[in-house]
Amino acid sequence: MALNVVIAGASGFLGSHLRAELEHRGHWVIGLIRRPSSTPGDSTWDPYAGVYDRDLIERADVVVNLAGTPTVGNPHSGRWARELRESRVTTTRVLAEAIAESHRKPAFLAGNAIAWYGDHGEQVVTEESESVGDALLTRVTREWQDAATPAADAGARLCLLRTAPVMDRRSAPLKQLQLLTRLGLGTRLGDGRQRMAMISLRDWVGGVAHLVEHDTAAGPVNLCCPETPTNGEFTRALARATHRKALLVAPRFAIQAAAGPLAPEALGSINLRPAALQESGYRFQDRTVDDVIRAGLTA
Repeated sequence: MALNVVIAGASGFLGSHLRAELEHRGHWVIGLIRRPSSTPGDSTWDPYAGVYDRDLIERADVVVNLAGTPTVGNPHSGRWARELRESRVTTTRVLAEAIAESHRKPAFLAGNAIAWYGDHGEQVVTEESESVGDALLTRVTREWQDAATPAADAGARLCLLRTAPVMDRRSAPLKQLQLLTRLGLGTRLGDGRQRMAMISLRDWVGGVAHLVEHDTAAGPVNLCCPETPTNGEFTRALARATHRKALLVAPRFAIQAAAGPLAPEALGSINLRPAALQESGYRFQDRTVDDVIRAGLTA
């Protein structure tokens, strides 16, 4: 059955690929954009002013929020941190409240990130695990998640898309990492033992499309490959894939100084599993670090 899907952030890297996949499957997709709309496939909104087409939400079967400023930026900038938080929390809250106020209560797939979990070391982490720590992105993802609750409280199906870094040569972080590795600058971070969750683009798109179409899927959903490598394993796998050596090591103190409040994302460990997605019937194409890198470099 064809669904009416509204995507905020449809012009971004992930949003554009999700849109293409859903349209390929026969669904109707409308993108929410900040600029004036010039095509019937887009609708202008201003989340900071609470301006959007209420009829569009009323007609929707599923609303997906992928909006937010890029995570790549100056981690020492207070302005960057504020925009990172506000862009995600505001868009999520506006859409959650719009869904709550609607009569049909469309499903809400609310973007989020695996930073919600915080550093769990070697402990296996599933959707049942708790959020720990006080790192910047962990605090942001908690508020981001809380902003979606009005939709669930009103009875809408809510999926929280806890997304791991998506590995694709056209986008961060793999775009930068594969270039450095090809230049002989592949670098292990610290001792390299920290678990580094990730997912291929095609499994991220396939997983989210699966959640769009499966009306019994709800709650937190980890979007990551089933076998989480260490940072050292990832560094060696990328070196093999690019036929280079990765002999450099970035010491812990240097990462902490350079990355500032984002250092926990590089040095923390989340041994993640996509339990909810697999239990709902999704079958991964890329299960291991080698699979994910191969898919990312050949996309």
